[in-house]
Amino acid sequence: MEVKSRHHLRSDQITAIRDAVADHLGVDIDGETFEFVEFVDAGYELVLVDGDPAVFYVDDDEPFLTVRGANDYDPETGVVTVDAGAISFVSDGADVMRPGIVEADPEIRADDLVVIAEETHGKVLAVGRALADGDEMVGDSGKVVESIHHVGDDLYEFSV
Repeated sequence: MEVKSRHHLRSDQITAIRDAVADHLGVDIDGETFEFVEFVDAGYELVLVDGDPAVFYVDDDEPFLTVRGANDYDPETGVVTVDAGAISFVSDGADVMRPGIVEADPEIRADDLVVIAEETHGKVLAVGRALADGDEMVGDSGKVVESIHHVGDDLYEFSV
């Protein structure tokens, strides 16, 4: 991934990011430096918090934690938990199907961004877009989360 530009964010931009992530996931992002990174050929922008790729912009205006950021800040809301059988698929970027889900935050609404975590250790494997409400995610069939970013993809592997 080729970096197009990189600059420090103003305090009002940092506040907007912190507020949006707190609203989505119930976490407070603490950090000394926030840098905005734009890429040449990627469909997203990234925010480095103290040099770590913690937040990315989905659809240009929606800041959300990256997989690394979610593992650093431990989201309290917006979490979909999958069983051990789904780990390899989700980690490879597959969409999440109902049979693999063991629990989902009932406050999730269709079209929300969500984090996908595994049930044993609670590690976040992916970030996706909900295709159903949280209370309708557990079941026997159907795709319920579209994967956007996952462990091992270019965004996950990005380092400065």
